[in-house]
Order: sequence, then structure tokens, then C-alpha cells
Amino acid sequence: MATAIFDALPYYDNDLEVHPELKAKVEKELAREGKPPTTLHPKVPPPVNLFSQRPLLVAELARVEANQPIPPLDTTRHQLPGPLSTPATEEEWQAAVKNAHAQLEHQRLRQTNIALLQQYGANSWRVHNYLLEATSKQLEKAVEDLTQLTTDLNRDRKNSQTAFGAQLTALETRWTELISNVLQIEMANVALEAEIDQLIKKEAELATS
Repeated sequence: MATAIFDALPYYDNDLEVHPELKAKVEKELAREGKPPTTLHPKVPPPVNLFSQRPLLVAELARVEANQPIPPLDTTRHQLPGPLSTPATEEEWQAAVKNAHAQLEHQRLRQTNIALLQQYGANSWRVHNYLLEATSKQLEKAVEDLTQLTTDLNRDRKNSQTAFGAQLTALETRWTELISNVLQIEMANVALEAEIDQLIKKEAELATS
């Protein structure tokens, strides 16, 4: 497959501004073109599938993207309901007692977690925040470097195209001057040939007289 060669200098060419009729033709040609592709370029990486192994996080991410409110907390598991029937059966009292034991164990675990959080939580969050700040600085530096690289590339393209455009304009002007000189020489030759023909005719007339 042959490599496509583009001879446009978008940073230098201004034919569309100088000649509005060309701009109208370009717009007409663009209108005839098909719709842009809906698929991404093959070099664009596929979207990242976040939390593929965490369905709860996937559901939470979907909720946030849909701007849905946070569902209310289920407080029934923190309550100690007694048997609903009167008189209650032994099985219902046993279920109520098991629930009370579970609530007690839950409160004990909460106290343990709170104590651990008070002892180690602050340092853990400091380390976590430090890592996040370091990652954020790395990303900001990467974005800054990419932005600077893009700016430098566009500047180099503009400078090179401006230089090439000026050179092309100078060559085109020189070509126009040479064509004009050639036309003047050809016109002078035609006039000289006509003058020579007249002299030859006049010489022939003088020779016959």
C-alpha cells in the first residue's frame, strides 16, 4: 500500500481565506463525505474494566455514574425485636436470644475496631494520603510533560511550515518571473522575426527594382 503524501501546510496556507469560492467548494466536498467512523482507532487502548472482581464496587460505581442517591441504611439488624406472637413459642425466644447475642458481638467488634482505628488509623491515613499525593504529583508531572511535548511539537510544525511556505512562495515568485521573462523573450523574438521578414522583403524589392 502506497504511503499517502499530504502537501498542505495548514499553518501557512491561506487560500481558503483569500479565495472564498475555494472554501465553498471544500465545504461542498466535505458534505459529500460519509459520516465519521464511530469506532475508535485501533491504537486507542480498550476501556478499563474497573473492579471486575468486586461486584459490590461495580454496583456502587454504576450508582454514582447514574447520580442515584445512597440507599438508606438497614437499621433492622441493629434492633432487638422480641417475639411477635403472644404467647411466644420457645423457638421464637431462642431466635430473639440468638439475635441479641449477634448484636452484642457486633457491638464488641465495633469497640475493637474503634480502638484499633484510634491507635493506628491516623498513621495509616497519613501513609495513604502520602501515597495518593505522590501518585497525584506523578500524574500531574506526566500531564505537564505531555502538554509541553505537544506545545513543542506544534511550535516546531508551525516554524517548519512557515519556513517551507516562505521558500515555496519565493520559488513560486521566481518561477513567475522566469515565465514572464520567457514570454517577453518570445514576444521579442516574434517581433524580431517580423522585422527580419520585412527587411528581407524590402531587400528583395530593392534587388528587383
